[in-house]
Amino acid sequence: MNKIFSFLLLSIVLVSCSPYQKALKSDDVEIKAAVANRMYERNKYAKAIRLYEQVAPAYKGKPTSEIVFYNYSKALYNTKQYYLAGYQFENFAVSYPRSDKREEASYLAAECFYKLSPVYSLDQTDTQKALDKMQKFIDNYPDSQYLAQANECVKELREKQEKKAFEIAKQYHTIAGYRLEYNAALKALDNFIADYPGTPFKEEALFLKFDASYQFAKNSIDAKKAERYATAKSAYNGLIKFKPNTKFKEQADKIMADIDQELKQFSK
Repeated sequence: MNKIFSFLLLSIVLVSCSPYQKALKSDDVEIKAAVANRMYERNKYAKAIRLYEQVAPAYKGKPTSEIVFYNYSKALYNTKQYYLAGYQFENFAVSYPRSDKREEASYLAAECFYKLSPVYSLDQTDTQKALDKMQKFIDNYPDSQYLAQANECVKELREKQEKKAFEIAKQYHTIAGYRLEYNAALKALDNFIADYPGTPFKEEALFLKFDASYQFAKNSIDAKKAERYATAKSAYNGLIKFKPNTKFKEQADKIMADIDQELKQFSK
């Protein structure tokens, strides 16, 4: 029992006397920075960060400050503290314009915001921020070695925005079925198609627009039905022109048959 106690006591003493513990208690920023860099090189990022946080306020302007602030930013990035890492990388890029790590820091700053972008179903404010940051990087470094990754991030962020916008427009269509507010659904779908002309959701958006046009006409007063059925027919033609073999063709043709039948009655 005494041997176990002695072993534990010795372990505690050794830990308390470790260079890391000494650096934490030291007032010498050079010692703190040196030990922090050593912790970083050993992938002990949490310990490195703790020391970098103590060093940072007093270390700007020192000859070895560049590597300190780069490692600090990278340690935050490696521990997935993306808000703080993005902020530190941006500061690094501004503070060290001649650094050979400036391009990488600029990309990683943008990538931090990309990683903070939420799933499409949530508010997309951070997605737009990430898109702006990534596009700025592409504009500043058109020949960057990170260009392929940056373009892929932009593509994913834009698709996320498109999906969010489409789901909102689609929701208008769903709600219209309960409230008979098809005009609002038509406006939402028209805006989506205009804002995202190359979207992969265009086919479904065009079908929903056609269906909303049909329902809008069907639930109108008799005096306006003929005109609105004709508008729905134009929406059908827009869908078929965009994609003749659309997956919605069977449904669309059934609706179109009903529209033609209704228009025959008005022609009489």
